[in-house]
Amino acid sequence: MAAAISLIGAPTDIGAGSRGARMGPEALRVAGLQAVLESHGLQVADRGNLAGPANPWLPPVDGYRHLDEVVAWNQTVHDAMLAELRNQRLPILLGGDHCLGLGSISAVARHCREVGKKLRVLWLDAHADFNTNALTPSGNTHGMPVACLCGLGPQALIEIGGQVPALNPKWIKQIGIRSVDAGEKRLVHQVGLEVFDMRYIDEMGMRHTMELALATLDAQTHLHVSFDVDFLDPAIAPGVGTTVPGGPTYREAQLCMEMIADTGRLASLDVMELNPALDLRNQTAELAVDLIESLFGKSTLMRA
Repeated sequence: MAAAISLIGAPTDIGAGSRGARMGPEALRVAGLQAVLESHGLQVADRGNLAGPANPWLPPVDGYRHLDEVVAWNQTVHDAMLAELRNQRLPILLGGDHCLGLGSISAVARHCREVGKKLRVLWLDAHADFNTNALTPSGNTHGMPVACLCGLGPQALIEIGGQVPALNPKWIKQIGIRSVDAGEKRLVHQVGLEVFDMRYIDEMGMRHTMELALATLDAQTHLHVSFDVDFLDPAIAPGVGTTVPGGPTYREAQLCMEMIADTGRLASLDVMELNPALDLRNQTAELAVDLIESLFGKSTLMRA
């Protein structure tokens, strides 16, 4: 794991169904993210915020809301993430809504092709984000990035990473899923996405889930974590636009992050959908920072 970390703010809610995720990067900074990481001996550079088009808040056209603006933001995110990876730094994208996962992960996939590494993506989320314009009930593109990464989406979005599809669905493991639209379920099944939903976690436990999700990582694997804060149970993380009850508890989430840290393979990270407008005294941002700290090696005791 690289010791040099770059924070990249992406202050937009262009793909979301409620406004406020554009304030997410600042809330994470206020919660002390940089200082917390530096306390573990990591070098952290805050690159500030990316700039992109404003959210016009319009209805969908052909099943997509704000497609041109979504493309512009994702291209900007792609370029910023790729630049940090090429400089051998570990980029953390501070979202912003989860449509930006497309730009972020397509950059990571491109970097892995350039350096000959295998890619594994852990998608921590309450939602599968596998909608298309034909399936979506809302037109919000934050419900579509995984489908776009797998080549199912508008040409302007799926081509951003320079290869279509950007990802083989087999490289993605989804964890914590508990809200999937009807048409989306069929599509997820069709492409063979590996999903560890909440029922699986309830039955098998988080440890077993993570052991399976992290199996087959090796020295040639680039591990990318895309952490949607609504992955967490809304009782502990109210500051998101799309709360779904029944998510992982604080301890389950900590175990998830600690087991990722134990692999030593984490090489890029998204922190998405934090919405301070819906939060209580920044508690969701503070919890997110706490969990990110665990991703970078905080544990109760010394580990061998």
